[in-house]
Amino acid sequence: MVREIHAELLLGRQVVALDGKAVGRIEEIIAEPKGNLLAVSEYHIGSYALMERLSASRFGRALMDFFTAGKVGQGYRIPWNRLDLSDPERPKLLCPVDQLAKLKRG
Repeated sequence: MVREIHAELLLGRQVVALDGKAVGRIEEIIAEPKGNLLAVSEYHIGSYALMERLSASRFGRALMDFFTAGKVGQGYRIPWNRLDLSDPERPKLLCPVDQLAKLKRG
């Protein structure tokens, strides 16, 4: 079953863990070409994901360096199949947070 959700409606949405606690907001959606379409492969959430998105520009990289001062911020990679989007306004993790890969400065 192919399901379409407008990506712009997911950006900024708070993701909750299995225990109902907030984990972070969706800041980036990573997609790969599949024929004529794009298929989501993972979501990046958390404060570091926001800084990662801003780092696409020279100004963003400078801001990231200033605010992180060499420290890795909080952020996670969520594989596409580990996020319940049955209610796109309230995305929920389908696994424990400790099973997610942390975002790292590369």
